[in-house]
Amino acid sequence: MSHKRIPKRKAAIAAGSVAALGAAALLLPNANASQDGAEDTTAAPKTLKAGDASDLAGQLAGLLGDAFAGSYYDEDSQQLVVNVVGDNNQLVVQAKKAGAAVRQVDNSTAELQSAAQTLKSEATIPGTAWAVDPRTNKILVTADSTVTGEKWDTLESTVQSLGSGMATIQKSAGTFKTFASGGDAIFGGGSRCSLGFNVTAGDGSPAFLTAGHCGVAVDQWSDSQDGAPIATVDQAVFPGEGDFALVKYDDPATEAPSDVNVGGGQTVQILQAAEATVGQEVFRMGSTTGLADGTVTGLDATVNYPEGTVTGLIQTNVCAEPGDSGGSMFTQDGLALGLTSGGSGDCTVGGETFFQPVTTALEAVGATLGAGDAAGGGEAGGEEAGGGEVGGEAGGEEAGGGEVGGEAGGGEVGGEEAGAGEEAGVGDQSGAGVEDGSGLTETP
Repeated sequence: MSHKRIPKRKAAIAAGSVAALGAAALLLPNANASQDGAEDTTAAPKTLKAGDASDLAGQLAGLLGDAFAGSYYDEDSQQLVVNVVGDNNQLVVQAKKAGAAVRQVDNSTAELQSAAQTLKSEATIPGTAWAVDPRTNKILVTADSTVTGEKWDTLESTVQSLGSGMATIQKSAGTFKTFASGGDAIFGGGSRCSLGFNVTAGDGSPAFLTAGHCGVAVDQWSDSQDGAPIATVDQAVFPGEGDFALVKYDDPATEAPSDVNVGGGQTVQILQAAEATVGQEVFRMGSTTGLADGTVTGLDATVNYPEGTVTGLIQTNVCAEPGDSGGSMFTQDGLALGLTSGGSGDCTVGGETFFQPVTTALEAVGATLGAGDAAGGGEAGGEEAGGGEVGGEAGGEEAGGGEVGGEAGGGEVGGEEAGAGEEAGVGDQSGAGVEDGSGLTETP
């Protein structure tokens, strides 16, 4: 008999609870900005939702060609800002007519990519990361607390060699690491990670995406500590060109709903995968810290973890902690953006966090988002299991599933030790979902 596998999330947040509650409030329904469809020869920038801005950015990248030097979303004005190099006024006019705000900048995309290549060849040092920041039209280089002495000198001199207007460097108080540890959410070999998004594999079987460093460390995963495996790793990439894994459910009749359980009996329906945009507001759900929110700060990030270099990531200021690895990054209107990879800091002091783009992972593993019954995946307002009690020792039964809860075990993935005794309970998960019109589904 088929049953639904719902992401199990622990939402006991401790010091991070204030941020998580704030994020939950932001997921309440709000008025979407409408597109300005009026014909106007002055071509004033249009007000856009972040997802629409990302689509427009992709179109303008092709239209502008070498003149395109990146873009970002201005959350306050709800406008897409496009960087342009050169003095081709015709291209500027076209970009404005398309609805973007246009900004003339000095550094071209090719120049920024060349600078990033120099950093890769001369300053690939564990504990460093860099990503293009289109808001400054520079590369933002970050060094964690382990980069000192000769390592810092090498990094600093490499940045200086790029030229005064090409890159900036900053220090992080924490240490870059993959956010994985033992004992929560999805379990394997005494370790834990977080389920990202349910997908349909290329052969039509149900599966999910999670972090690659979880997939290369453990082959089989369970939905309860010490429980029987329910899914087996099919493909995994880490380190290298990404941090993602495709994990197939062992039961081919498993239903894999396209949603994210954000706690408190609410889910966000995931409608499609999308590209992230710098400046975009995003939400992250993880098995350790629950729900958190923040902003995309960089794209095509390179991170030098102790285990190796990973490229092509999304950089954000959303907090995360060990156990959150693989968890979903998404928008309030149901766009799947990323899978939690790693970073520095925690949900008390904050820090930098990096995510694997979902679009890249889907293409690499040949999967589609959701249950495969509709393009982009997922039913709108269908039957969904609820999120259960937030915080504390919730424990309980999933409809058709096994017990979820108990104490977190030991073990380590990616070098981060698990803390013993953390509680992983999620309450009773059953019943039909009731959609409230906000994009959230609440369990009665």
